[in-house]
Amino acid sequence: PVGPGAYRYTFSIDGVTVVDPANAATSETNSGVQSLVVVPGSDVMDARDVPHGAVAEVFYQSKSLGRLRRMHVYTPPGYERSEEQYPVLYLLHGAFDCDDAWTTVGRAGFILDNLIAAGKAKPMVVVMPAGHTGPFQFGPSFGADLGKQIGEFASDFLMDIKPYIESHYRIEADQAHRAIAGLSMGGLQTLNIAIPYLADYGYIGVFSSGIFGRQGAATDTAWEERNKGALDNAEAKQGLRLVWFSTGKDDFLLRTSTATVDMLRKHGFEVTYEESEGGHTWANWRDYLAKFAPLLFGD
Repeated sequence: PVGPGAYRYTFSIDGVTVVDPANAATSETNSGVQSLVVVPGSDVMDARDVPHGAVAEVFYQSKSLGRLRRMHVYTPPGYERSEEQYPVLYLLHGAFDCDDAWTTVGRAGFILDNLIAAGKAKPMVVVMPAGHTGPFQFGPSFGADLGKQIGEFASDFLMDIKPYIESHYRIEADQAHRAIAGLSMGGLQTLNIAIPYLADYGYIGVFSSGIFGRQGAATDTAWEERNKGALDNAEAKQGLRLVWFSTGKDDFLLRTSTATVDMLRKHGFEVTYEESEGGHTWANWRDYLAKFAPLLFGD
């Protein structure tokens, strides 16, 4: 039997990959679309009989990239009828995915619905932007492509995404009510954005990720050197309430994760680190979100 969870699948017909024509549920990736099936039985991600929030496809003009871009935004149950201001979590996807992934195969909306209904998490706005800024694939140019896109995404995030959210949604735009987290590539992007701007983020989450190493090293020492001023800025760390890492014991980025945790601790960060069973999979990342979200925005 297939365990509870959300699964992507395709059919291969005479060498051509196609989606299931009898299933309207799909999930986008960085390179295409796959069919999606949800096997029930999870208290974490099932669509349960609770109040539900809304997920919107939001289009914005990125001035930094010079083109129209898309992100997904979750608003909690009751947002439309309320005048309340909410905290915000920026939630980033991995290299194989796009801004659709966290709400389809990642089930983020249902995970938040269930946590909020149970009183385990604060109602919050969750922003899921597109982490890629152009074509991307694994190959000889992987390192150069990744570095270029991470820099471009950081500009898009700082100059366009974050200002758009703060001007279009009722959020409390201060450190105590702002969190950022991401998986795999999104975890690296999280650190790349949050560390230089520590005074802007009260909560940082890194799922199955860290500072990617070069030439087989667990971490990139050049990144540490470039960000040394921010890493050692004690004043900026004062409002930082949580730095949370989790990685599977069989994850190929396990060494990268642990080395990054050690590096941050060396610079005086208090890091919570957890290891789970399994590897680099959505089964873990959904669980990590369900563990991370209840830790946010407490008194």
